[in-house]
Amino acid sequence: MSFDIAVRRRLGDRDIALQCRADARLIALIGPSGAGKTSLLNMIAGLLTPDAGHIRIDGETLFDSAARIDLAPADRHAGYLFQDLRLFPHMRVDRNLRYGRRPGGSLSQSEVLDFLGIGHLLHRMPATLSGGEAQRVAIGRALLSAPRFLLMDEPLSGVDRARREEIMRLIERLRDDMRLPILYVTHDLREAERLADRIVEMAC
Repeated sequence: MSFDIAVRRRLGDRDIALQCRADARLIALIGPSGAGKTSLLNMIAGLLTPDAGHIRIDGETLFDSAARIDLAPADRHAGYLFQDLRLFPHMRVDRNLRYGRRPGGSLSQSEVLDFLGIGHLLHRMPATLSGGEAQRVAIGRALLSAPRFLLMDEPLSGVDRARREEIMRLIERLRDDMRLPILYVTHDLREAERLADRIVEMAC
């Protein structure tokens, strides 16, 4: 899948800008805190509007300031894994998964449960999950949203060292077995070098 992104946005006293054009399975955006990595994902997802530029995914224009195109978030078909996961604390895992489900997806819920190994967690509350379990549930909700591509914001930040390798292997399977293109935010260069076909550095 091709990513063609050229956007600019003023936030407070600084500008966030990125130009990236690539065919890749996984693009890693790296840089220090405050570089605007999460803001960039929000622009791609349609949660934040760029001041200027364009966003095209596989030839489809999601945003173009000159042409006045700005697709609604639901029409962009992005599966978003937020850094804080955003599982609903008052809903059991099965309801969290159903909440994210949209028609048109290529995977059934049972296939997602098998792929992620979370079938035994369906009746648990989010507060009782480990960091790795919660991460897999959040990925499952993103997969059930019928995504064309995934946005991942620091997916290993809330995972303890013992679970990091497990989640890394899972991301590799998403990239290779499911062949879902991924835009992946991290501050860890070694993580990016292992996972990414293309690394894009963002500076403050």
